Amino acid sequence: MESFNLSTKVKDISDDDQGTSTLDGSVDLHGRPALKAKTGRWTAGTIILVNQGLVTLAFFGVGVNLVLYLTRVLQQGNAEAANNVSKWTGTVYIFSLVGAFLSDSYWGRYKTCAIFQAIFVFGLGGLSVASSMFLITPKGCGDRTTVCSSHSNWEIGLFYISIYMIALGYGGYQPNIATFGADQFDEEDTKEGHSKVAFFSYFYLALNLGSLFSNTFLSYFEDEGMWTLGFWLSTGSAFVGLALFLGGTIRYRHFKPSGNPLNRFCQVFVAASKKWRVKLPHGKECLFEEENDTSLSTGRKILHTHEFKFLDKAAFITSRDFNDPKQKTHNPWSLCPISQVEEVKCILKLLPIWLCTIIYSVVFTQMASLFVEQGAAMKSTISGFQIPASSMSSFDILSVALFIFLYRRVISPLVLMFKKKDSKGLTELQRMGIGLIIAVLSMVSAGIVECYRLKYADQDCTHCDASSTLSIFWQVPQYVFVGASEVFMYVGQLEFFNAQAPDALKSFGSALCMTSISLGNYVSSFIVTIVMKISTEDDMPGWIPGNLNRGHLDRFFFLLAGLTAVDLLVYIVFAKWYKSIKLEGKNGEEDDTDDCEIV
Repeated sequence: MESFNLSTKVKDISDDDQGTSTLDGSVDLHGRPALKAKTGRWTAGTIILVNQGLVTLAFFGVGVNLVLYLTRVLQQGNAEAANNVSKWTGTVYIFSLVGAFLSDSYWGRYKTCAIFQAIFVFGLGGLSVASSMFLITPKGCGDRTTVCSSHSNWEIGLFYISIYMIALGYGGYQPNIATFGADQFDEEDTKEGHSKVAFFSYFYLALNLGSLFSNTFLSYFEDEGMWTLGFWLSTGSAFVGLALFLGGTIRYRHFKPSGNPLNRFCQVFVAASKKWRVKLPHGKECLFEEENDTSLSTGRKILHTHEFKFLDKAAFITSRDFNDPKQKTHNPWSLCPISQVEEVKCILKLLPIWLCTIIYSVVFTQMASLFVEQGAAMKSTISGFQIPASSMSSFDILSVALFIFLYRRVISPLVLMFKKKDSKGLTELQRMGIGLIIAVLSMVSAGIVECYRLKYADQDCTHCDASSTLSIFWQVPQYVFVGASEVFMYVGQLEFFNAQAPDALKSFGSALCMTSISLGNYVSSFIVTIVMKISTEDDMPGWIPGNLNRGHLDRFFFLLAGLTAVDLLVYIVFAKWYKSIKLEGKNGEEDDTDDCEIV
């Protein structure tokens, strides 16, 4: 009898689990409440992680060696190539805003990811065809010795159309896939909530493992002049990733798009400006809230806060808002629900933190440009084997994997030992600050290496490649520092912007992270331009000339270290000022309700 009761109990629990829906408002493919047992969780999460790895492999198969492709195949100078890479990378992440807008407003994250991945595959195919048929002429050119022939304007135009299709596809896909992966875990469920936090670390690890193959095997092929092979492998990887993503369709959890957020934002500012003369009652507020706000994709409202108090006037009820007894609805340009006002406040509070991450991205982008050019001018042969300069970024990837493990298994448990029992360890803001500190160390390390590279370099060399006897492995510390800083900064950023963005704007939160990288690339290009303009006066070669042995790249790295240190001080001020979002049903808090008067 006891055995029967036990088995019956287990069966009942299993049946209940089969019919239990998620608590965060997610739905399945057919728009019905998502069942926990049949959708989401690590089954869907793993598919998305593998997809991310394959797509990243494809993207960095192009991006990691793009600066060398521009200098060797298209015959651009070092500064011009570095600027073009920065502009292209910046454009990639600008397109993330396009993808986030379409996802949050109209298409939803699944459809957006699928469409932009398809664009990505077509762009890679176009680049592969253009390189094999028009740009790599004569065959085998683009290595360290064989010079490519000049190209016509339409051939160069075809190249740029292809790489900017890649930028559009990858940019529109990237912020949505991170958020879509997080959607597979119900944060209202304690166990799934912990899995959701872990997902961001594994997501960033998958991104880096995908680029590891690009930075080693593909980088070697391309460095040896086998550009077409590298590009076709990238195309195949992207195609397999898209097929895998579509294959997991039935397992995914979804959130319905909430409509154009720009209108909602503008309505708050217009309504608040119309009531700028109104004085909110001291100690009690009459703030409007709709019972069923259809714009809330999950039904969770943001609790009222006291920052940006002037915006509360948009939700303040006056006699003019309901002066017609027959009027059943309010004018959204004169009166907004307080939850809508709080959405705007959330984004405004995120902006100072976001701005402080841009300088960090300036440091990060040096790996794809000046670190590669520095490495190309160092001794890179071991027993006759040529190490591609771009492959040194594999040490960054290994550093990311190592520090993700150290943070989750060593650092976080140690922090918990010394903090309160209810603490969750280092906050996202604290981790981002640590990332900035390590970024300073990476630039100082790069500057010191450059000083010694110049000391052992042939100043009169015609070409800079391998002109210094200093081993390329002296670059390892600067790559390791960048990798460690990424774990604290970018993983912290992903978690922070996803957690602090309103439910209806989760993709926008992830896009903020990517847009900081975008602006970091543009700022890097701007700084390089200004530095070259100032340092080339009076017939001086400048800090970053075509022949690095005649410049002072070390001074540029030390400049970035100083700018990052200043940025860290500003960041600390804004981080101390920031107050976290409070969601109804998430924090277990209720807003205070006061009696109000209609004025």
